[in-house]
Amino acid sequence: MLLVILRVAYLLVCAGAILAYINPEDVDGVASTLPWVINDHKLIAFFVLLFISQLVTIADLLIRHKRIEVISAVYFGVLIGVLLAYLMIQALTPIVKPPYDGLAVMMTLLVLPYVCVSLLLQTKDDFRFVIPYVEFARDLKGGRPLIVDSSSLIDGRIADVVETQILESQLIVPDFVLAEVQDVADSNDKNRRLRGRRGLEVLATMQKSTHTDVRVHETNRKEFRSMAVDHKLVELAKQLRGGVITNDFNLNKVASVQGIPVINLNDVANALRPRFIPGERLRLRIIKEGEGVGQGVGYLDDGTMVVCEGTAAQIGNEIDSIVSSVLQSSAGRMIFAKPVHTAHDA
Repeated sequence: MLLVILRVAYLLVCAGAILAYINPEDVDGVASTLPWVINDHKLIAFFVLLFISQLVTIADLLIRHKRIEVISAVYFGVLIGVLLAYLMIQALTPIVKPPYDGLAVMMTLLVLPYVCVSLLLQTKDDFRFVIPYVEFARDLKGGRPLIVDSSSLIDGRIADVVETQILESQLIVPDFVLAEVQDVADSNDKNRRLRGRRGLEVLATMQKSTHTDVRVHETNRKEFRSMAVDHKLVELAKQLRGGVITNDFNLNKVASVQGIPVINLNDVANALRPRFIPGERLRLRIIKEGEGVGQGVGYLDDGTMVVCEGTAAQIGNEIDSIVSSVLQSSAGRMIFAKPVHTAHDA
């Protein structure tokens, strides 16, 4: 609604300004702003100028996605370019003599603003410009962006990692990765087709998540046409100064060698796996009685609680036990065990 009011107000202001310009005075010498008191030529000029002024509104309606850093880059590029052109003209004035002084001024005013605007547009994501109450900076959640490859999408565990909210960086899915997953989803092989569809579903789930920012990145296909997918990911990570999320061993090695940060989902899973698995032997000191009948409770050095069956009478003693199961939840990890002799009897 505010935009509609702004556009209507702009139309009325333009109409009044144009009328005042083409018809400054009527026959009585009094300023007039009424279109019906002007002749046909002025009426045509009025509508032509009004249409030209509304081209800005049309462009505003057609360009849906606007970015403040682009506007700021153009604005400050023009300002800096004109300032540099002025300084350059002052420096060239004693050197350039007529009739070439006008040519030097014109070329300087044309070239330097263009160079400054072009430079700022190409590096707008790499600078921060702060003025009172306004800050133009790269709008990214967290630190450097992370490039998602097809293997991590098809694997699916990345969606669970996103839901834990430990990834604050922007996740970028390149268009060539999306095309690769779509090709897998369209495969004639049933298993590959299911894997591809799973990757597309995982991407859709992550895009709906409120815990992270997922964006499909459009690349210059000509630039990456002759490269393999792994090399495309590495080059894109270099361009965006980001990292890579994958569970592909070869991509992990290639990116690491070239200094690209890599998050390997397999390494994450290994780091979070339980220290003890069912069947392992565990030396444990019983500290207190458990809630169940005959249960004893002990603790590992990291604070994990171990519930051991039939050891309520062993409080204060160390016993050998065998892990029977491990319970992992948001509240923490709990291990259930049995004394060695009980486990052997069972």
